[in-house]
Amino acid sequence: MNKQQLASRIWESANKMRSKIEANEYKDYILGFIFYKFLSDKEIRFLQINGATEDEIKSLSEKDEAYVQFIQRNIGYFIAYSDLFSTWLAMGKDFDVSNVRDALSAFNRLIDNNHKKVFTGIFDTLQTGLSKLGESAASQTKAISDLLHLIKDIPMDGQQDYDVLGFIYEYLIHNFAANAGKKAGEFYTPHEVSLLMSEIVANYLRDKREIQIFDPTSGSGSLLINIGRSVARYINDENNIKYFAQELKQNTYNLTRMNLVMRGILPANITTRNGDTLDDDWPYFEDADPIGTYNPLYLDAVVSNPPYSQHWDPEGRDTDPRFARFGLAPASKADYAFVLHSLYHLKPDGIMAIVLPHGVLFRGGSEGAIRQNLIENNHIDVIIGLPANIFFGTGIPTIIMVLKQKRKNTDTLIIDASKGFTKVGKNNILKASDIKRITDAVAARRDVPKFARVVTRDEIRANEYNLNIPRYVDSAEAAESWDIYASMFGGIPKKEVDALADYWQAFPDLKKALFTEDSSGHLRVAAGELKEKLQNHPDVHAFTEKYEAALAGFDTMLFTRLREQMTTGNIAAEKEALSGELFKCLAPLPLIDSYQAYQLFDDEWNVIANDLEMIRTEGLKALRQVDPNMVTKVRSGKEVEVQEGWEGRILPFALVQETLLCSQATSLKEKIGRLMQISAEQQEIFESLTEEEKNDLSEVLNESNTAFLKGPVNKAAKALLPNREALAYDGDSPEGKLLAISSLFEEEDSLKKIVNIEAPKLHMDTKKTIENLTDEQVHDLLERKWIEPLRAGLRQLPTEALKELATGVQALADKYEVTFADLAQEIAETEASLAGMFDQLEGSDDDLLGLAELKKLLGGD
Repeated sequence: MNKQQLASRIWESANKMRSKIEANEYKDYILGFIFYKFLSDKEIRFLQINGATEDEIKSLSEKDEAYVQFIQRNIGYFIAYSDLFSTWLAMGKDFDVSNVRDALSAFNRLIDNNHKKVFTGIFDTLQTGLSKLGESAASQTKAISDLLHLIKDIPMDGQQDYDVLGFIYEYLIHNFAANAGKKAGEFYTPHEVSLLMSEIVANYLRDKREIQIFDPTSGSGSLLINIGRSVARYINDENNIKYFAQELKQNTYNLTRMNLVMRGILPANITTRNGDTLDDDWPYFEDADPIGTYNPLYLDAVVSNPPYSQHWDPEGRDTDPRFARFGLAPASKADYAFVLHSLYHLKPDGIMAIVLPHGVLFRGGSEGAIRQNLIENNHIDVIIGLPANIFFGTGIPTIIMVLKQKRKNTDTLIIDASKGFTKVGKNNILKASDIKRITDAVAARRDVPKFARVVTRDEIRANEYNLNIPRYVDSAEAAESWDIYASMFGGIPKKEVDALADYWQAFPDLKKALFTEDSSGHLRVAAGELKEKLQNHPDVHAFTEKYEAALAGFDTMLFTRLREQMTTGNIAAEKEALSGELFKCLAPLPLIDSYQAYQLFDDEWNVIANDLEMIRTEGLKALRQVDPNMVTKVRSGKEVEVQEGWEGRILPFALVQETLLCSQATSLKEKIGRLMQISAEQQEIFESLTEEEKNDLSEVLNESNTAFLKGPVNKAAKALLPNREALAYDGDSPEGKLLAISSLFEEEDSLKKIVNIEAPKLHMDTKKTIENLTDEQVHDLLERKWIEPLRAGLRQLPTEALKELATGVQALADKYEVTFADLAQEIAETEASLAGMFDQLEGSDDDLLGLAELKKLLGGD
């Protein structure tokens, strides 16, 4: 299964297994065991690479001090054979929770001195939490054993597997966050927000060869890792990226360290601290060697998602170099304290991005003074307003603020990205196209109507340093206006038609074909079918041809590049290059939303990237691999996994069938379709019988009415089958209809037997076909899977643009189709009709007097 399927399966099982344990707690246990498996597998892999035999690995123990030190020097720690993850699995029923306690205790003792900062205490949260997995040693043992077997299939034995492992780790953290309520903010920044910040920072740092990045409120470390991944696209050696992190909560601090190590980052490139960022700041030094280890920590990039409006103690901070230049944040809201802390640690050419509550843009008092100082000292570079409900556990509006130490320009780019999102469950998420639109606006630093605006410092001063986004970017839809003349006499005002100017520029002669001008100078939609006129107009044909010409060859180029890069290359970098080609193709075309096209590309790229990762991990043999299709079924009251046929590891059975086994698959599909028709026809005939006819048939069949009426449709038909030859009923008679049902039943029975033979045969033929595909067939199938859906989606974009035009024109026609005079006439007729009905009503004298008065109000006599 691919990484998405594996992650989903692990999450579903883990969520059930955690029972009453809070999601926020249980994550520490499963993620801790995943990390322990990673370290165990890494040690075994190291030993195998260095020629260790199976017997030598089995003899690993603390007693062999020289061998222990050799392993420690190279990987930073030592795990005895008896404590390895694989050994726990092999123990079977002999495994006990005490094995875990002993192993975790031993791990802390056996860390190399040069790696103690990375590994010391990293399993403390797991070790102290074991008792929460059950009330007794036996129940704890079972819970742990279930966890070990759940995660045993996560691959961890190669460079490509870091991506799989990292994806699963991130997937689990995301899902635990979604179930952790308000506590989610303590350890997780949504992936899309993290990716947005990463792209902005990476684009700014793209020309650097060595980079240091820092997250002072690191949580699980996901934000820091995403920054590193984005930066790595532009740097030759990923080992030239150094990671610094600080986190207050110990369990979350441990997650940071685990996450960084599991991504293949060298321990020497990881520096982490467990402490309060505002109270316990760098500079960092060791008591034993304060001069030699002194590090004031100035970095290329600082990123963070600190707790919103947290209380802090500003007492005595006036001389703190972080805050002295700009002022102290109020005790009730530490937001600007985190901003100034991050800014202080930037190099002169550094960049920072921080998530903050929307209120930091306009709140007054000391926050207003800090904001003014930051603007006047030219630090605030970009402000991005995010959609509401984008973070787990809080629905408050948030922003990303980008600051720099030194800037040449003095303006501020303000972006209102609050409207671009898609809703998933209770939360809103940024789509790939939303992220791309924002990052492109930041890179280009130009005005985009209703989205982005470059604001001068003088304008901000004029607004008294209030940075509230609506003051500068109006993203609201224009209020609908009504033309008085057109409302009274009909016709469409020219100015409302001219509002569709982008279309008339793309189709110069189309407006004349769609509208006629009346004597008043207003327009009316010309007679004829609007859709037909649009589709058949020469301007539209020319537009479509131009679009197709612009994209001609893109799909071929895309597949050629993918074939060439199938087993090597940077997948993320390749995506960027290919999407850039798509934007180039679409740049000269009007009406086409390039970001909509990019979203189509990104949707398909997720499929392509998963396949490429699998091919690079397992080799080209994965293309011809067929795996058991495992499904969950309930047996004896318990959920168990059982095999239900087969599935292609990369190439889907359905695709192979429709491409290489088309005749066989079509024949089976037709038979299955006919079975569905038969069932419907039987029901339709049966339901055409009246109750009287059903009663008569019950007597003919010597059955009780109740049994006949409640029985299945085919029950009565079956009863007639033995005597069908001797019966000659009219087809429209009740008996004839029942005989028709019996014939259908006979056809159904015959077809089912055939389907039950042909379906398994097609399934096994598909398995055999995949396992014996030629290279040419493999490439054809990959093109159909990877390229054809994108090709089909891109082909629809001109049609969607025309649909939007048709909708706009029709809306204008409908808007003024009924004039005020028409409405007045319709009201008058309705009132007269209603008044006339009053004459037919009866009631008391008081009722009739009231009705007479109402009739007068309605205009009746």
